Amino acid sequence: MKIIFFGSSSFSVPALKSISKYTVCVVTKKAKPKGRGYSLDDNEVKRAAGELGLSLIEIDSFKDDIVKTLPDYKPDLFVVASFGLIVPKWVLDIPSKEPINVHPSLLPLYRGPSPMQWAILSGDTMTGITLIRMNEKMDAGDVIHQEQIMIRQEENFIDLSERLSARVAEILPETLDYIETQGMMKGTEQRHEMATYTPMMTKEMGKIDWGKSAVDIDRQVRAFVSWPTAYAFLDGKIVKVFEASVEEGVETTGNPGQIGEITKEGILVDTISGVLKIKDMQMENKKRMRAYNFAQGYRNLTGKVLS
Repeated sequence: MKIIFFGSSSFSVPALKSISKYTVCVVTKKAKPKGRGYSLDDNEVKRAAGELGLSLIEIDSFKDDIVKTLPDYKPDLFVVASFGLIVPKWVLDIPSKEPINVHPSLLPLYRGPSPMQWAILSGDTMTGITLIRMNEKMDAGDVIHQEQIMIRQEENFIDLSERLSARVAEILPETLDYIETQGMMKGTEQRHEMATYTPMMTKEMGKIDWGKSAVDIDRQVRAFVSWPTAYAFLDGKIVKVFEASVEEGVETTGNPGQIGEITKEGILVDTISGVLKIKDMQMENKKRMRAYNFAQGYRNLTGKVLS
């Protein structure tokens, strides 16, 4: 069985490696210029394809001429995992079998581009992995495999993504072996009336509102740790927050956003409800560091207000 794999993020890599023996070509999104030097940063899927010795196609969109070469590989199946572009119907019709999409949620919940982030942001204790037979509608195909996975307490997006992607790498080979010998599973239609959708993330979503509770802000930090990263302003400069926690059993003593006690575990900040402990942070034009170390080098920090 010959497969073309579509993926563009670190989540895609374990899946690709697990089914590389079937894979004849990898399709990924073309790298975009990054940083002040506008250098191109190869994504992890491209690097993995190179290490595996697989043919690679990089695209900006499905209007690129190179997409027309996909039928030349005579694929039996497409596998799509965190690709980042909607695959049009004419492309989905290329393989002899319906394409499979890997989605890290319990579909029909959290359709769209950021299901893991929104599960954490919403305070869910459970998420999952769903494999569907793809159609032209977003994440709406029939389910051929689904399993629940618990979200661990204080788990952030990076940790959850690594766990789910590792599990996908275990599931996919078994699924493809079955398809090769038994044919494509019929699947179960989703309950479309239960569908929820996640939006594309924007930088503005990382801005911390200290008028929210410490619980909500902690979820925001964990959900957006990779990007856009939760942030606030201190003395007019951006401060990114990479790790935080709710300080249990401590009552607020100041206004929302006001910095209170400094401990070796972190910087305590009042919110509208509860106290948030910032543990790992980075001030604009400075290195990322533990919050206590930052506080040691920042004069008169106690009493200042994060906005």
